[in-house]
Amino acid sequence: MTAIHDVDLPTVGLTGFEPPLSEVEAAVHDSLHRFAKDVVRPLGQKLDRMSAAEVIAPGSPFWEFHQTVAQMGFDPTTFAEQGPMAAARIEALLGEEFGWADVGLAISVGAAALPLTVAREVGRQELIEMCTGKIGCWVITQPDRGSDCGILYSNEYHPLSPHGNKGNLTARVTADEIVLNGQSSAWVSNGSIAQVGMLYVAADYGDGYYEDNGRPFGVALLCPLDVPGVSRGKSLEKLGQRALPQGEIYFDNVRVPKRFALALRDEYLANHAFNWSNAGLGMCHAAAGVARAAFEYALAYVHERKQGGVSLHEHQLVLYRLGVMGRKVEMIRAVARRATEYAKLSPHRHPYYTAQAKVTCTEEALTVANEALQLLGGNGLAHDYPMEKLLRDARAMTIEDGENYITTTRFGGLLSRLHQNGWARES
Repeated sequence: MTAIHDVDLPTVGLTGFEPPLSEVEAAVHDSLHRFAKDVVRPLGQKLDRMSAAEVIAPGSPFWEFHQTVAQMGFDPTTFAEQGPMAAARIEALLGEEFGWADVGLAISVGAAALPLTVAREVGRQELIEMCTGKIGCWVITQPDRGSDCGILYSNEYHPLSPHGNKGNLTARVTADEIVLNGQSSAWVSNGSIAQVGMLYVAADYGDGYYEDNGRPFGVALLCPLDVPGVSRGKSLEKLGQRALPQGEIYFDNVRVPKRFALALRDEYLANHAFNWSNAGLGMCHAAAGVARAAFEYALAYVHERKQGGVSLHEHQLVLYRLGVMGRKVEMIRAVARRATEYAKLSPHRHPYYTAQAKVTCTEEALTVANEALQLLGGNGLAHDYPMEKLLRDARAMTIEDGENYITTTRFGGLLSRLHQNGWARES
């Protein structure tokens, strides 16, 4: 009788059906995964059960975690010498592993590094020294200026509004200094603890806040947050990502040298667009990590739990549900990496494209987390299992870094503008 041989199983790695990694990529990934598994995930689960005040209190393991990350050198700029494609792949591996372990801590790490990353990009030693060894944040959202801060085209204003929204935090720019007054929103990641901030605010250069078309002038700057006039609100208590400290920052006649500016009046919008097109990539990769974590928990559970006398994975409908979840994880990863390559390699990147990738990745991650919880049944709702935390964390991602409905509308507007400019027309 002829023996029947199964086809060999495919090559698959921690991050799914991954093309072969280079030696550098494999070493970075292996080291990072051990850290994510042994340190970040247990810490994230511990911080999730603490109050917002306890997370940032002296002696909290949150602080030791940030010190460890800084010493390990997991900074995307470290790998720039590998070339843009290799750097993009390593950035994807970093973001996914941190998101797999704990998305709140992943976002905290990304926000912490942002001012220093930008200082290095502009190559100004004074700013680099000001940000080195500091936990950073991005001050861009305000109580009355949430998604408004991301308007790049004047025709995106509401038809009934005569001009854009300058918001609650503004700057007065003089010949020598920038004077800040007002407050950020409560949703600034690391806002309650950051030592340096990257600020994007409406600005008055001596002739008012608005251009002729109604768009506010702006200024982008790096600002130390230990200077007179800066104060903080309490860390926000929230549904998910409880390991991520978020809170208001208040500015009362805060004065910083004009040389701390990253972009003034004429360069502000282009600088805003450039840095926003980078910032959303971390959310994409973190979403891939959250989805992967939820899928892996569900995959393990259906091989342990029995129903109807057999393991859950022997039921055909369960296999179908695993298949749907698995392909969504692969899709999220593919979208995230395509967006990263576009941002790294395109001569004219655009943040609305990056943002739409964030929408796809976060919405699909939420779908995977929800289905994974459903497969666990009642156990998915219990604190003893990690699924309810993953669902809470994933839910927050559809709002932060640009609420998904508004961001999708902006992408639709961009597609319309491109078409009016000649794109996607029959020749």
